[in-house]
Amino acid sequence: MADIIRLLPDNVANQIAAGEVVQRPASVVKELLENSVDADASEVHLVVSESGKTLIQVSDNGKGMSETDARMALERHATSKIQKAEDIFSILTKGFRGEALASIAAVAKLQMRTRLRASELGTELKVAANEIESQEFCQCPEGTTIKVQNLFYNIPARRNFLKSNQVELRHIIDEFERVAMAHPEVAFSFEHNNSELFHLEPSILRQRIVNIFGKRYNEKLVPVSEDTELVKLEGFVGKPEFAKKSRGEQFFFVNHRYIRNPYLHKAVQKAFEGLLQDDSHPSYFLFMELDPARIDVNIHPTKTEIKFEDERVIHSIIRTAVKHSLGQYNIAPSLDFEHDQQYAPPPPTHKSVEAPGIYIDPNFNPFDKKADSPATSESSLGRNSSGSNSFGGGGYSNPRPTSRESQQWESLLSQIPEIPEEAEQSELIPAEGLNKVAYIQVGRKYLLKAHGEGLMLIHQARAHQRIIFEKMMASLANQQVAAQQLLFPVQVSFSAGDFSQIKELLPTLREMGFDLDEFGQKELIVHGIPLFLENPDLDEILHQLLEEAKDYNSHSKEELQEKMAAEMAKVAALKVGTVLEPQAMAHLVDELFGCSSPYISPEGRPTIINLALNDLDKTFT
Repeated sequence: MADIIRLLPDNVANQIAAGEVVQRPASVVKELLENSVDADASEVHLVVSESGKTLIQVSDNGKGMSETDARMALERHATSKIQKAEDIFSILTKGFRGEALASIAAVAKLQMRTRLRASELGTELKVAANEIESQEFCQCPEGTTIKVQNLFYNIPARRNFLKSNQVELRHIIDEFERVAMAHPEVAFSFEHNNSELFHLEPSILRQRIVNIFGKRYNEKLVPVSEDTELVKLEGFVGKPEFAKKSRGEQFFFVNHRYIRNPYLHKAVQKAFEGLLQDDSHPSYFLFMELDPARIDVNIHPTKTEIKFEDERVIHSIIRTAVKHSLGQYNIAPSLDFEHDQQYAPPPPTHKSVEAPGIYIDPNFNPFDKKADSPATSESSLGRNSSGSNSFGGGGYSNPRPTSRESQQWESLLSQIPEIPEEAEQSELIPAEGLNKVAYIQVGRKYLLKAHGEGLMLIHQARAHQRIIFEKMMASLANQQVAAQQLLFPVQVSFSAGDFSQIKELLPTLREMGFDLDEFGQKELIVHGIPLFLENPDLDEILHQLLEEAKDYNSHSKEELQEKMAAEMAKVAALKVGTVLEPQAMAHLVDELFGCSSPYISPEGRPTIINLALNDLDKTFT
C-alpha cells in the first residue's frame, strides 16, 4: 500500500493558519496595531480604504527592524517576544506566536517598509501569497509601515463571506478603539476613504474615553479603583441612568490586553443590581493588572480569552469595587417616602418675622352693665363677666347670657338652612356629580378620578406614550408624517462606530418625520422633527433610536419602524415628576380614550387600573 501522508505545501499551510488568525479586515488591523504598540511606538497611524477590502496601512515610529528581521518576520512561528515555552507564562506583549504577518501575507499582497532608529537606510519588501517578490534598501522614516492590499484576493470564497462595507468598518472601529483605549499614552489616528475618523493625542484614560466616544460621556463616568495583593483594578463605570439595551460598551482589559469574560461581566451586573432595568446593560471600562503567571493567554488564536488562576476571587473584587464606587459617589438615589414635593409647604420668604403683639383695651370694665358699649359687645363672645376666657380660664363659672346676647345667637341660628331628614348623611357628593370632580395627581406620576363604580388610576407617562405612539403609527401608515422646521438647527454628535450605523438609518428616520443631514464625519445636523414632538431632547432621542436599531438585520422594515416609534414615544412622553394643570389632565385622558388600545402602553404595560367599590370595601375590612 502506497504512503498517503504528505506534508502540506507552505502556501497551503499558511492559508489554513490564516483562517484562524485573519477572519476579516478587522483581524488584520488588530494584529498590525498590536505589533506597533509592542514596538514601543508613540505614534500610530491607520489608513483604510473600502473597509479594509482594498487597503489597510499601519505606520508607526517604533523600533523598526533590520533587513534580516524584516525577512524573518514573514516566516511562520518567527517572533522576538518569546524564546522558550516558559516565557508564555510571563508574557506582557500582545502578539507572541509569530503567526500574524505570515498569515496576512498568505491571503493578501503585503508591502513592508522599515528602518531601525540608528540606521540611515531602511528595507522594503513586497510579498504576494507568501512569495517574496522583491527586497531592497529604501529611504523611509524611523519605524515600520505595513501596507496590506486586496485582502483574500487569492481566496474568492473567503472574500464573498465578508459583510457590507458598513459592517466591516464597524468591526475595524471596534478593534481600533480597544487598542487605543488600552494605551492612552500613545497617539493614534484613523483615516477611512480619505476622511479622518479619529485623531487621538496622548492623554489620561478618562480623556481618551471621552475622545473616542464623545463629549457626552464625560458626565456618565464613575471612577473605580481598588488595589489588592492579587489584582490592581482601575477604570470607570457608567451611571445607571445611561445604561443601554444593547451591549457594546463593556470593556475588560488585563495587562492592557482586551478580553471577553462573561463571568466577570456578571460581577459588574450584580454590582448594579437594583439600579438597572432587566433589559439594560451598564457601560464599563475596567483595567486589571496582575501577575502574568496567574493567567493563561494562549487558549485562543485571537488572545481575547484568558484563563484566570483565581477567577472567583477576582469576581468578588470587581463586584465589591464597583458597588463601593456607586455608593461612594452617591449614584444610588435616596428615597423619601414621607415627603411629597407636590404638597410641600411653600419655601420661607426672606421677610423678617415679627413676634405677635399684645393689645389691651384700657377702657374695658367688667362691672359695666352697658350692653351697647363696643367694648362689651366685642368681648362678650370670648370673655365672661369676670374678664377671663370662657374656654377654660380661671376656674370661674360662666354667667348666663344677657337678653341682648340671646337675641344675637337666635338671629345667627335662624340663618342656617335646615337639612332634610330623608337625606343620607354618608352621601357627601351626589352620584351624578362625581364625573364633574377634577382629576387628582398623585405623586406626580398617577392621575386619580372617582366615578360611580369606584376609582380610576392612570399612569400619566405610559398614557402619553400610547398617545404619541398611535399618532406616529397612523402617520406612517398614511405616509403623511407631519414635520416642523426648527428655528435653529441642532447638531448631534456620535462616536465613529455609532455614526457608521446611524447613516444606514437615515432613510427610515426621514420617513418618520426627521429632516437631517450628515455633518462632518461624526455628526448629524437636524433641521426638522415630527410635529407631535414638543421640545424634545434630540440628542437623547437619536441615540435611543440607534440602540433600538442595532439589531436591524433581525427585523423587517415595519417591525423596525414600530420599535423606533415606541422608543420615540417613550423618550418624548411626559416624565415622572411632571406637574399637570387640571385642564392638561383632562386633555390627556380624553386623548388616551381616543386611542385604539388605551389600556396598554407601547411596551405592553398597563396604563389604566380600575378599582371597584368591592375592592375598596375589602381593603377596609
